[in-house]
Amino acid sequence: MAKQRIQAVRGMNDLLPEQTPAWQAVEALLRDLAQGYGYAEIRLPIVEKTELFRRSIGEVTDIVEKEMYTFEDRNGERLTLRPEGTAGCVRACIQHGLLHTPGRRLWYLGPMFRHERPQKGRYRQFHQFGVEAFGLPGPDIDAEQILMTARLWQRLGLEGLRLEINSLGSPEARRDYRRLLVDYLRGHYQRLDEDSRRRLETNPLRILDSKHPEVQEVVAGAPRLLDHLDAESRAHFETLLALLREAGVDYHVNPRLVRGLDYYTRTVFEWTTDRLGAQGTVCAGGRYDGLVAYLGGPPTPAVGFALGLERLLALLEASGRLPETEAPHAYLVLAGEGTDRAGLALAERLRSAVPGLRLVVNAGGGSFKAQFKRADRSGAAWAIVLGEGELASGTLGFKPLRGEGEQETLDEATLVARLHQVVHSGPA
Repeated sequence: MAKQRIQAVRGMNDLLPEQTPAWQAVEALLRDLAQGYGYAEIRLPIVEKTELFRRSIGEVTDIVEKEMYTFEDRNGERLTLRPEGTAGCVRACIQHGLLHTPGRRLWYLGPMFRHERPQKGRYRQFHQFGVEAFGLPGPDIDAEQILMTARLWQRLGLEGLRLEINSLGSPEARRDYRRLLVDYLRGHYQRLDEDSRRRLETNPLRILDSKHPEVQEVVAGAPRLLDHLDAESRAHFETLLALLREAGVDYHVNPRLVRGLDYYTRTVFEWTTDRLGAQGTVCAGGRYDGLVAYLGGPPTPAVGFALGLERLLALLEASGRLPETEAPHAYLVLAGEGTDRAGLALAERLRSAVPGLRLVVNAGGGSFKAQFKRADRSGAAWAIVLGEGELASGTLGFKPLRGEGEQETLDEATLVARLHQVVHSGPA
């Protein structure tokens, strides 16, 4: 009886060789973008103590209640696969004393895990790029991070993304507002769905972004948090909006935008699109001024954002803007006695002489015809030919695989010069 094949865990996907070049191109752009704004990379563990996320994200959030991958290790300690990056970044900053220097700017990139129903753009293992800035209380750093994301869309050639922005005010103002909101919602209790009724007692602000049609009608008449901000938060928000206008960034103030994590204060924002169906949020973030102190560090203002790479790549594909795959520059065809050994040595000399050269060497033998078929399938622009005749004469064949052109016979030095042209200037 044939053994059943083992499949990947549902919602945790392989990235195949045909897909990874686009990922690599986007990841390289993200690294360059972050470094261009003075952000330094931090690499964080995938597994953290469960208590870190319970305390930072919030006990009554969907992530903590329903979505975390939590287990007990051999020592009986409760551990969790990270569902987001901010909490771990804050933990690392406190643990290693990184917050003694004001204005610390950090970025990270890697997989996150949430146990939810997989669908396009929403997976159980997903990848996030995130940035965090610490020790900067003013709206200028909020604006900088939003400008960073706007520059990213520009560099990727993406259009039609919509910036939604709101202020959640101070914790004190939000507590006062929460009482107003709960009183209002209790007056419409019969129109709330089951999930909203549960949240009414635990996390009523999350009802504001309910997708239930009747609940949305109720929410439309609810008091607005923006109308109940403390004076300092109002000034912060108005200055932020002025900075965005000055920089030419269009925005839409959305008073119902609250985000799903408890640690946010003041600024929250999302970049959304209508090209990805229900999963329209591509990038989101905001300010979390109380989280560092709450996790045991010194009082430290902080702001950050994260974007999902799966959604960003899907948006690039939907927009026809996926980075092109970088095919090999050349394929080395080897046929005849002694060419395998000579070919490997030749390939190493060429790679040393031409930095950046992408060269595939034929392996496994085969006739000239079979090898040229492999060369064509590889996507290479050129074939380098080393047969017994070339080996005896100390020459090499150089043949275009795309478009017109005849095979040339070159010595190694001339071939190196031609490959320099191919690598640095396009087809020779």
